[in-house]
Amino acid sequence: MTKRFAFYIPCSIKMAQKSRQCALQFRRWGGRRSGAGRKPKGPSAGVPHRARPAHCRRHPVHVTLRAARGIPSLRGAGLFPALRDALAVASSARFRVVQFSVQVNHVHLLVEAEERMTLSRGMQGLSVRLARSINRRLRRSGTVWADRYHSRALRTPTEVRRALVYVLRNGRKHGVSGPGMDPCSSGAWFSGWSDLVAGPREPAPVRAARTWLLRVGWQRSGVIRFNDMPSRAAKRRRAGAGSSYGGAGRSQTGSSLGTATTVVTRRDG
Repeated sequence: MTKRFAFYIPCSIKMAQKSRQCALQFRRWGGRRSGAGRKPKGPSAGVPHRARPAHCRRHPVHVTLRAARGIPSLRGAGLFPALRDALAVASSARFRVVQFSVQVNHVHLLVEAEERMTLSRGMQGLSVRLARSINRRLRRSGTVWADRYHSRALRTPTEVRRALVYVLRNGRKHGVSGPGMDPCSSGAWFSGWSDLVAGPREPAPVRAARTWLLRVGWQRSGVIRFNDMPSRAAKRRRAGAGSSYGGAGRSQTGSSLGTATTVVTRRDG
């Protein structure tokens, strides 16, 4: 009879242990966060890309459009007539261009709008219309405006009068127009001058103001004279660094860029 023997060999095999997940240490610097990134400085800073403020229909808005680099002077005989024609058809029942001034590399506007969306859509359409007119005249394509439009609501009669002086007399500030009326502005159709102005025969490229502030409210601070200048330009002139143009009160005729107007000085008393 065969005998069977069982041998048990001790084994050193260890049971697999359950692994534990280690916590990840996240860095506390860098990455996307509020206020991150280098802040733009100088002329390239542009208009901040934040939400536009709420708009009140009673308040006119001062708007500035700045041309991109490489665009020739907007006051030139080849571009200004196209810009004036585009401004003439930009207004609607809910969005109105009331005053404007075209400078070498930027455009100033005083506009009225019924609501915030109307203002935004109206300025978008106006920017595109002006850009297409410029590109068509220059036979080019591409970007015309350097940035989004800059806007500032005018809430008081004093602010509106200062804005009117700033827009209509902006050419004097930059030294590109004389002491009289700027031919590259809507000053020929402005009825708030202290001097009597014989209006042009052609239709106005701007709409009549409907807000109280821009229609009659600003006159509480006094009418506008041809020798009125924006505050900064007036300070430079008093300091001896002003424009070389002569004094106001002389008869002046608009340039060949468009409107011929006659200015007659009004005698007080």
